Amino acid sequence: MLNRNRLIVLIIAALSWQAANAQKAESNNNDKPNVIYIYADDLGYGELGSYGQQKIKTPNLDRMAKEGMRFTQHYAGAPVCAPSRTMLLTGKHAGQSYIRGNYELGGFADDKEGGQMPLPEGTFTLGHLFKNAGYATATIGKWGLGVVNTTGHPLKQGFDYFYGYLDQKQAHNYYPTHLWENEKWDTLDNPYIYVHENIDRAKFTDKDFDRFKGNTYSVDKITEKALSFIRKNKSRPFFLYLPYTLPHISLQVPDKYVNMYKGKFDEKPYYGEEGYTPAKYPLSTYAGMITCLDDQVGIVMNEIKKMGLDKNTIIMFSSDNGAAFNGGVKPQFFNSVQGLRGFKMDVYEGGIREPFIARWPGKIASGKVSSHVSAQFDMMATFADMLRQPIPSKTNGISLLPELLGRKGQQQHAYLYFEYPEKGGQLAVRWQNWKGVKTGMQKNMNAPWQLYNLQTDPFEKNNVAAQHPEILKQLDEIVAKEHQSAHVKEWEFIAPKFR
Repeated sequence: MLNRNRLIVLIIAALSWQAANAQKAESNNNDKPNVIYIYADDLGYGELGSYGQQKIKTPNLDRMAKEGMRFTQHYAGAPVCAPSRTMLLTGKHAGQSYIRGNYELGGFADDKEGGQMPLPEGTFTLGHLFKNAGYATATIGKWGLGVVNTTGHPLKQGFDYFYGYLDQKQAHNYYPTHLWENEKWDTLDNPYIYVHENIDRAKFTDKDFDRFKGNTYSVDKITEKALSFIRKNKSRPFFLYLPYTLPHISLQVPDKYVNMYKGKFDEKPYYGEEGYTPAKYPLSTYAGMITCLDDQVGIVMNEIKKMGLDKNTIIMFSSDNGAAFNGGVKPQFFNSVQGLRGFKMDVYEGGIREPFIARWPGKIASGKVSSHVSAQFDMMATFADMLRQPIPSKTNGISLLPELLGRKGQQQHAYLYFEYPEKGGQLAVRWQNWKGVKTGMQKNMNAPWQLYNLQTDPFEKNNVAAQHPEILKQLDEIVAKEHQSAHVKEWEFIAPKFR
């Protein structure tokens, strides 16, 4: 009897110890919320219902906005892919970032896959920040910052796991022959498709358009691997950087999404004359691609809820730059930037102002709209603040945590700085409600400032530079302070040492 009582006592003690440890683990886990940062590709400021879109359905992202906070003055770091992704991951703006343009290596063919300029050894990324805080880290989707056997590969930049496209050129095709899992080639059930091939409009048949379809849609694989990572790490804090390729052209999406919109638009076939894949129903295909993106967000949100992680998971959503303007895309038809000036590759508002939605049940108040002026290079400071982790090098961001959590004391940017060496060389500074812009600087280093008052002229139509020489002087001082020499000759257009 004594032994039996002793056994009961031991069992009770063991269960109590287990419960205490479980409670402690739960407490620790609550101190370290999971973070999923979803990144769209070439999504315009006005292409979500919550940002004014009328023709394209995005119910999941609209629900995310209703259940969280939506920002109306949030900026990408640059108006194209690779530099914008670099600035998000490193917390540095375009005047101090290592990568400032799409520096392409290799070609489009599988045997010429070379990627873009890689991040250098010693770069400190969001992956390192979360890894230092004890998180499992993954990036799943489009990388574009270094391929296998370079210093920029995700596994060398703070991430435990990678799946997706390493090379942005490969990402032009939604039915690739392969994706990459860590450093291994993952063969997909697709023939090789060269997506930059037009067709003869005088002789085309449906088969001409069908040859740009494959069997395995890359987006499905990306979501599949994202869910697998979440399930694998459900019992520990994780950071998932999830950069989807949608809606970056080529115009390719499963037929079910095209069929959602067929007959709703007055559209004609696109034959590939502006580059990228031809499409019989280009408007329906583009709308379908954004709805497909929205579906992926819904799948991820539902999985988090199903696994009981909802209240301890922050989900954020934004895009790398403004809407595309070629390849069969008609941004004017969809009012893709809500009247803002410019598109992708422009430092005007339409090229760099982006949707930003943040959802964290019980922490971020639902239905909030923030006009706080912020940028994607703020995310490093924001997450470092949340994790109470040090950042080992100088960055340019400010923590958004007070704004997100509704606390007092949110610091304001004195200004936001942008430079972009391509499309003639461009410069922009957002200072209070003023926006200074310079274009054509590759040919004329002393190009004049354009000046816009975004409070009264959000569409940047009225250049008032001549009336405000004192502001132009202030902008010059900001440029002199924020610009550091680029390490690539073609990127140095502000203060070149040599011509």
